[in-house]
Amino acid sequence: MALRRGRMRRLLYLSLFLSTLAHAQPRDFAAPASTTAEELDRAIPTLAREVLAVYPEQDTDTRLGHLFRLQLVTGDFSGALTSLRALRPLREAHSPVKGTTFLQYEVHAKARLAQAAHGTPYAEALRAAFQESFGALDDLTALQAAGMFRYDLERARVDLETAAEDARKSGRIPLPQALELVRRYQAHRAYQALLPESDALWAEDEHRRYVIEQDVLVPTPDGASVSVIVVRPRKATGRLPTAMSFTIYANAFNRTEAMRSAAHGYAGVTANARGKRNSPQAPVPFEHDGDDAIAVIDWVSRQPWSDGQVGMFGGSYEGFTQWSAAKRGHPALKTLMPSVPVAPGIDVPMQGNVFQNFFYKWPRYVTLDKGLADADYFDGARWDALDERWFTSGEPYRALERLDGRPNPFFQRWLKHPTYDAYWRKMIPYREEFARVRIPVLTTTGYYDGCSLSAMYYLTEHLKYAKDANHTFVIGPYDHIGAQHASSDELRGYRIDPVARLDVEALRYQWLDHVLRGGPRPALLKDRINYQVMGANTWKHARDLNGVSNDTLTLYLTPAPTGDAHALTTQPPAPGTVLRQRVDLKDRSAGRHYEPENILGTTVDTRNGFAFTNEPLTEPLELNGLFSGRLDFITNKKDFDFSVVLYERTAKGEYFYLSYLLARASHVGDRTRRRLLTPGKRQSLAFQSGRMTSRRLETGSQLVVVLGINKHAQSQLNHGTGKDVSDESLTDAKVPLDISWLGGSRVDLPVWKKPLPAASSVSVPAK
Repeated sequence: MALRRGRMRRLLYLSLFLSTLAHAQPRDFAAPASTTAEELDRAIPTLAREVLAVYPEQDTDTRLGHLFRLQLVTGDFSGALTSLRALRPLREAHSPVKGTTFLQYEVHAKARLAQAAHGTPYAEALRAAFQESFGALDDLTALQAAGMFRYDLERARVDLETAAEDARKSGRIPLPQALELVRRYQAHRAYQALLPESDALWAEDEHRRYVIEQDVLVPTPDGASVSVIVVRPRKATGRLPTAMSFTIYANAFNRTEAMRSAAHGYAGVTANARGKRNSPQAPVPFEHDGDDAIAVIDWVSRQPWSDGQVGMFGGSYEGFTQWSAAKRGHPALKTLMPSVPVAPGIDVPMQGNVFQNFFYKWPRYVTLDKGLADADYFDGARWDALDERWFTSGEPYRALERLDGRPNPFFQRWLKHPTYDAYWRKMIPYREEFARVRIPVLTTTGYYDGCSLSAMYYLTEHLKYAKDANHTFVIGPYDHIGAQHASSDELRGYRIDPVARLDVEALRYQWLDHVLRGGPRPALLKDRINYQVMGANTWKHARDLNGVSNDTLTLYLTPAPTGDAHALTTQPPAPGTVLRQRVDLKDRSAGRHYEPENILGTTVDTRNGFAFTNEPLTEPLELNGLFSGRLDFITNKKDFDFSVVLYERTAKGEYFYLSYLLARASHVGDRTRRRLLTPGKRQSLAFQSGRMTSRRLETGSQLVVVLGINKHAQSQLNHGTGKDVSDESLTDAKVPLDISWLGGSRVDLPVWKKPLPAASSVSVPAK
């Protein structure tokens, strides 16, 4: 009997265990029978109800994130609203923007609830729900929330049908796949209902918040006109300072930027370059923008809503237009905030006096019509093919237009000015003209911004000619987009330090508030130069560029006796040391690009060049500033284009790209005048990179310098004859480029070393 009772007890325990296990294990679910809309509308709500019955998730955030979607799909709109409102504070705990997470689904649920409960037509119910929910937001939050109505419905439909087809093939699907299928269905069906109504809803909301003047034509002194968008907060009761951008990029973003400024309490003005939008003239890049910007500033200052103060902002081309306006000056122009600013003749269409192919396609992009020629510009395969066709053909650089088969008059015009001559100098301040820029300037750029060269040019020239200039500089691990909008947590394979995260658009209005309204100086701007030390998770601040380093590490380019393990040494190599290089300019196989594609990599490219590496560091080293150096050499040519790329090789063997220089030998030291080399003669080039870096190198790391000749399909090819490089062709490449790099060649690296503690004072007893 006891044995029987024991067996029954064990069977009972086993039954309870299996029952518990069955409930604990996620089950699988029947998949839709087809991908038709009718079948999905039948099958997915059924699937959602089955999932709801057994959904096991315990984490509150994750559970609510799935729950509201399941409830929307099953028609439990009241439950979905409860779940959404419980989820929102969890998702926004660390966000500066409050009250908007999944707000589009909240208004959709409210509309469906009113439709189900009272028979209210969806469009009418949605309008009431939208006004209740979005109407309660302040202007800035509402502007930020507008992005949640941008949705590619067709792509979502394809993705939904693809997911449904994958499920159908399986027959039965596990819980994660079921949840994903419900998510895709819920989002698509919600936006399918929302989008047809959204434009009218946002238009009503914007009209309630703002006074918007579209395409006002502002006359210029020479008889042209500029198209201007003005957006003002409707609730404003007095005159306002103006936040203004001036751009050649005519697109929907122009209106958004003006509205963003209005949401911050400014009169927002976006002016397009002449010839853009409804300006009747033909577009012309660079040449008229400074004068036209001044005409717009003058017009703004005379408007009844203006308090007479204009602050300019914007990135890339808009950074250039600010400096172009500052060159001319106007009493109403009170501050500039140029982000990643272009400097014509400095970084585009050439850098180091070397013309760049990527800028060949740009003039067509901005001048073909009143808007932007997106399809033409973003046809990457076409442009890559043109680069390769030119490079392999051996044709002169000027032949790009002929090989393209379409006119490109602006690029041809630029090729006529290969030095930084009067054509370029009239566009932005030049030399002593920088001293006249007395208004506050805030520049933002990034170590990996393509325009960091020009940002640094504006800073150094401004401080050179006006030592007390009110110029503040912010730089960190950002690219061209991040340094004018918001940083990316991961950039080209490098995960930036948490402290480096930066919202440039938020900084913009802190700066304008500071200058135009007497507000506090933004907390980040503790001194003139504000830079993030990569790898150290810290910001540092200095009065000028000299203050970012306190020592120089000089490393000599020392050739290996044999092989290619060349060294960076603290002592120069023995007298007479030579590293010989031959570059066959007739060879048009793929060559090394001067700037690495990724920040972190496992190899370095030494085609047409050499890599030099120092011994592993025995202690951490902080590298801050602009590297420089000197190249001693003998060559058989009158000119060549070269690059110097700086890396850290970590103890793990990864290469961390730090900075680079691209230069034409005949223009090193003077971009305004070409000084040809003397073949067969020993000579030197003293160079300095215009691209700042800041990085903490750890013990065990090594510095790597790659010195190479610039020869590839993406920029001019200098054959060294001394003729205009744009006229040189394959017939000029018969003789290879020979260079003997001599033992005095070196790089000078700006470093920060902790100062030694002061010597203690010791009293000596009197005898």
